[in-house]
Amino acid sequence: MKLILVNRYFFPDESATSRMLTSLAHSLVGNGWSVCVLASRNLHNDPSVRLPARDNFAGVEVHRLKTTAFGRGWLPGRAIDYATFHLALAWRLLRLAHRDDLCIACTDPPLLSVTALLPIWLKGAVLVNWLLDLFPEVAMELGIGRRRRVSVKLALWLRDLSLRRALVNVAPIQRMTDYLRGRGIPEATLATINQWSDGDAIRPVDRERNPLRREWGLGDRFVVGYSGNFGRAHDFSTFLDAAARLRDRSDIAFLFIGGGYQQRMIEAAISGRGLSNIQLKPLQPRERLAEVLGAIDLHLVSLLPAMEPFVIPSKLYGILAAGRPTAYVGDLSGEIATALRTGNCGYSVRPGDSAGLADVITGLASDPERQMRLGQNARALFDAHYTEARGTADWQRVLEEIMGQVPAPVPDPAP
Repeated sequence: MKLILVNRYFFPDESATSRMLTSLAHSLVGNGWSVCVLASRNLHNDPSVRLPARDNFAGVEVHRLKTTAFGRGWLPGRAIDYATFHLALAWRLLRLAHRDDLCIACTDPPLLSVTALLPIWLKGAVLVNWLLDLFPEVAMELGIGRRRRVSVKLALWLRDLSLRRALVNVAPIQRMTDYLRGRGIPEATLATINQWSDGDAIRPVDRERNPLRREWGLGDRFVVGYSGNFGRAHDFSTFLDAAARLRDRSDIAFLFIGGGYQQRMIEAAISGRGLSNIQLKPLQPRERLAEVLGAIDLHLVSLLPAMEPFVIPSKLYGILAAGRPTAYVGDLSGEIATALRTGNCGYSVRPGDSAGLADVITGLASDPERQMRLGQNARALFDAHYTEARGTADWQRVLEEIMGQVPAPVPDPAP
């Protein structure tokens, strides 16, 4: 029996889903599992890169599927990339999977569980879904797909079918689990496992000793930063408006690290509004992640309130590991706001409340002791709930329970 993990991206890619899958795969190999990963040959932020078709990462057998590589910038091209990955995946699963193998299907690209369902069923394998987000709900809430369209209704029906036929469906937050229960997904198949970060690789870095602060000329200013995907689900307008309110504060700097769908809008706003207090930097290598997170004194996180049951910004867990406070723009009763409030390690404001966000920033900038206290609380919350050891141990328990439900193979008769 082997574990087949499926996601479009895997190490050395630096996307959030790649980091989570890479962490889980490495942990499972360390616990004695035979692990195979099916991914694409591309990097999420550089479609020109072609990774090797076969690879071995720390004992993980990696099969990289040949697909188109139009990239994320052109929507029709992204759809073609999705389609070719789905087709290549179905064919490879038919060749690779065997009876009673476990296939863990992630959600990049969307509806992987639907594509995996038929070949997994035909080969007598077992389907487990790791729902890092929910499609087509995300698309509907972003206005990409309308609920009444036949294609959207069909996608919902197929997705739900694939969840009902899976042995286990793992969600990252309780709110998503509750939503799936409300859609009729059997309770016995639902599990909640929080996402995590590597608390050994990401530890608090003293701001005075952080080389990135020197390289980027941040000096001793109070740095307010966003690090990650500039995606559709995030509210950057409130961040930009707060920066505009604080443009005359020479002791406060804004730092946006990453890229994505909203990057052009952000660049245009910085240029058009003369926001010289904002620096833009590209996504940094994995080995500098602790320095990146530690270079920021107050991290910005956002999620459109309508998206709360369907996606969780995984960047939060790295921020907590780095021992830094968070300013969250989103639903005040949602998962992130509740965690920040419970852990006393940050503040939350509603989307559009740039004045409230500016008050949070100026209040912390003038109170170094509170900064330190909130940062210590952040790391304590991480150690209690979001470590890699805890998350992968939860997965280990789920898989061991599955093993108890899968019949033992019948040996071939003696000759």
